[in-house]
Amino acid sequence: MRSDPWLARGPGFLPAAMIEQDRGWNPREGYATWMRRTTEHGRSRWLLASAMVAALAAPAVAQAPATPTPPGIVPSGSGTIDNSTLGIPDLGRILPPAQNRQAVSSTLQIFVILTVLTLAPSLLIMTTCFTRIMIVLGLLRQAIGTQQLPPGQILVGLSLFMTFLIMAPTFERIHREALMPWLESAPGMSQERAYRIAEGHMRDFMFAQIERAKNEEDIFLFMEYQRKEPIPINQQVTRAQVDTVALVPAFVLSELKTAFVLGFRIYLPFLVIDMVIATVLISMGMLMLPPVLISLPFKLLLFVLADGWHLVVASLMTGFS
Repeated sequence: MRSDPWLARGPGFLPAAMIEQDRGWNPREGYATWMRRTTEHGRSRWLLASAMVAALAAPAVAQAPATPTPPGIVPSGSGTIDNSTLGIPDLGRILPPAQNRQAVSSTLQIFVILTVLTLAPSLLIMTTCFTRIMIVLGLLRQAIGTQQLPPGQILVGLSLFMTFLIMAPTFERIHREALMPWLESAPGMSQERAYRIAEGHMRDFMFAQIERAKNEEDIFLFMEYQRKEPIPINQQVTRAQVDTVALVPAFVLSELKTAFVLGFRIYLPFLVIDMVIATVLISMGMLMLPPVLISLPFKLLLFVLADGWHLVVASLMTGFS
């Protein structure tokens, strides 16, 4: 018979060759005790080897050269630096700290102006006619069926220039009655007074659009929330009693309603064309042919023949006049 070391087994599944190599094997101690003793023996050898490696590497780390200091910089412990190479300016001398109330006030005013400039796009969207124009043009593009034509940048640019044109009378009054007198230091004209005059003209524009669209309920909605109490139906509310904080969201809500009403009217003729094309295709048995693919040329033809862009833009501008 062939002598096979895997036939003579020790504890568990260990072959006899592996058992013979272990000098500490005791057949009576069991497999679990033998494995635990072997594992502890191996762990101690690894710890001894790691300690020897660390002891040998310590002198090499101690003898490593220090990181050189870049030219032109002196360590921070000295308190001064050699700035001849870098030439970094000292802004503390160029912009000295404020010494009186007027200097502090000027600094805070500059900070407020910069903050207002960052919020200018939001103010342009929330308090002008930009919201209605942009939504109507976006719904018009979806009604025609051209998802990416005209591009969004063209629609935004057209909406901006239409906004500047429609808001030109209001901006001219603000420039003439508030901005120029304040810049020229007119008698009795302060920054707060100029702000109140400009705010009054913007409020008049927003009130006019809300009343034209008959959406006064939006104003009462935000006023009731602000006051934490309902407003009686018979109570008369003047414009002076409406805060700007409640007027701006009411104006935006009114513009959204008006824009969706105009979008629904624009959708109707294109919806009729889609329904007619779909009915014709079904009657001809062309069920696999998308109706949108066939109706798109007809919608473009109808829109061009009716001079649709002129009609839509004219109706938008007329609605604000």
